[in-house]
Amino acid sequence: MRIVDSHVHFWDPAELHYPWLEAVPALHRAFQPADYAAATGEVPIAKLVFVEGNCRPEEARREVQLVERLAGAEPRIAGIIAFADLTEGLGTRGSRLEHTLDGLASSPRVKGIRHNIQGQPAGFCLQPAFVRGVQTVGRRGLTFDLCATHDQLRDVADLVQQCPDTGFVLDHCGKPAIRTGRLDPWRGDVARIAAHENVYCKLSGLLTEADPEDRRDDTLTPYAACVVECFGSERVMYGSDWPVLTVAGSYCDWYGFTDRFTAGWSAAERCRFYADTAARVYGL
Repeated sequence: MRIVDSHVHFWDPAELHYPWLEAVPALHRAFQPADYAAATGEVPIAKLVFVEGNCRPEEARREVQLVERLAGAEPRIAGIIAFADLTEGLGTRGSRLEHTLDGLASSPRVKGIRHNIQGQPAGFCLQPAFVRGVQTVGRRGLTFDLCATHDQLRDVADLVQQCPDTGFVLDHCGKPAIRTGRLDPWRGDVARIAAHENVYCKLSGLLTEADPEDRRDDTLTPYAACVVECFGSERVMYGSDWPVLTVAGSYCDWYGFTDRFTAGWSAAERCRFYADTAARVYGL
């Protein structure tokens, strides 16, 4: 089975600045395609989607250029989810956001935009400029990746409701509070988001959200099962979140969980989950 990994990061702190890495020593080094190839081993990755790594905003265009260069040697890089500051003004012709999106459009692999909601105060993604920015992303035919934590999902649901013409992808299952063992209110908020047919979800990031001493299948499965129940197997896609994943386990640890979790699915469902949905949503 060919696999499209819908969520991969590459970075090199010697080339660009990633302030958040300073607090995570295990990740504060270069992670390049050769490292990814070594980590994935015999897992049959056919294509991958690079997702912006939260470098300094003023370096975001350079990040895209860096990944385009990497793709010259690693042709499996089929798509890029780039950063754009959606709080930039949209009121006048030639606004900064429009200019930014024009520049990103020159890179053929750019398929979507991400501006992290995670780490921002309540209401951040509902401010008018942000909402208009997400709507503009949709009008451009680009997707928007939703990176938010479980306590922000009510705001995310309200954002999605205001942007019916934008295709969304919820990263990391909405980062549930696995360490506390709670499903609610995360479960209800995910259901509200999934009620909108223009939203898809990445089954990714669960190992990282779990307690380091309890990353068993029995711990993760209720959260994965809830996402599939809400979105249906046709709107859930595989993602690794490598190399952030490495703080919680190996690539094969995560892939192994998804393989066991989907073992009872039909061949068509597994093909959608592991490849077809991501390829369709991101236009790979």
